[in-house]
Amino acid sequence: MADDSNAGNAGGGTNTNAAEVQVQIPEASKSEAPAAQEEAPAGTSNAKNWKWWFVVAADAFFLIVGQTAATLLGRYYYSQGGNSLWLATFVQTAGFPVLFFGLFFFPSKSSAGDTPISKVAMIYVVLGLIMTADDMMYSHGLMYIPVSTYSLICASQLAFNVIFSYVLNSQKLTGLIMNSVVLLTLSALLLGVDHESYGYTGVSRGKYLLGFILTLGASGTYSLILSLMQLTFENVIKKQTFSAVLNMQIYTALVATVASVVGLFASGEWKDLKGEMDRFKSGQFSYLMTLVWTAVSWQLSSVGMVGLIFEVSSLFSNVISTCALPIVPLFAVMVFHDGMSGVKIISLLISIWGFASYVYQQYLDLK
Repeated sequence: MADDSNAGNAGGGTNTNAAEVQVQIPEASKSEAPAAQEEAPAGTSNAKNWKWWFVVAADAFFLIVGQTAATLLGRYYYSQGGNSLWLATFVQTAGFPVLFFGLFFFPSKSSAGDTPISKVAMIYVVLGLIMTADDMMYSHGLMYIPVSTYSLICASQLAFNVIFSYVLNSQKLTGLIMNSVVLLTLSALLLGVDHESYGYTGVSRGKYLLGFILTLGASGTYSLILSLMQLTFENVIKKQTFSAVLNMQIYTALVATVASVVGLFASGEWKDLKGEMDRFKSGQFSYLMTLVWTAVSWQLSSVGMVGLIFEVSSLFSNVISTCALPIVPLFAVMVFHDGMSGVKIISLLISIWGFASYVYQQYLDLK
């Protein structure tokens, strides 16, 4: 959501301090400066490095755990008898009030050059509506295809992210990034033609293909949202603060939640929610807890995503998000007894290869 200059500000400042220490130490030794004066800047710089890495690791942990838990709980909702697509869409953003706590610690600071509220509000509305469509496609995909297949298809979001970043954010394309795009696309296509996967959910081949197409479309839309948010920060908001990122997340989620509620009532699905709760295989309390913890898990993931955007960049946040995807199929096999066909295993390995290729490029860029 934030632009890539965030990464330069977060990581670049640390690198500059480290470089200054490396220059100052030999100069101090030549002038026979006291050892304590030489070591003080190095100790301070190391402390900042460790603190930054700890925060990044914590954000990555929240993103991976939240995304994995939310995906598994979403599939559990369907497997136990839930069938409301609008309700499944609603819980993906309904937990956004949790993020208001972040604004207490990182309050917004207004300035004379702030963008007009009407212009920012219009952007939030547009992005929120796109987010609603994205969540609905994800809900359809998770309903019709196995969670292991769903997660591997979602790995294609990294390839989409590269394309949109190149077109909208002037992202540089290298051989390693193109290699990643090709491999992740190939991984998704293998799952699309896998004749064994669709039988595991008990749905027809037509619904399986619909779920595949919608999940692929959702991955592309998610990447588009990230690039549009980055573009908004660069050209409209023009503020690199954590509160600005939180406001973006909160108010787009608010619009998406309202749109989901409207869809829930307009479609008439709300009339069957009481019956759906009564029919839930593991009971009414389990039904409510599944919805509550799904909403909490998505917001936990959101907090990790926002944190990584603030500390590093939106692209790096997407990389960590993709890193969680190969983990989900392993849990899906244990929890939902999804089958791991030969094609699916090959797709998983290709996905990991493509992800590793992208991460290595990120490593070279940061180095």
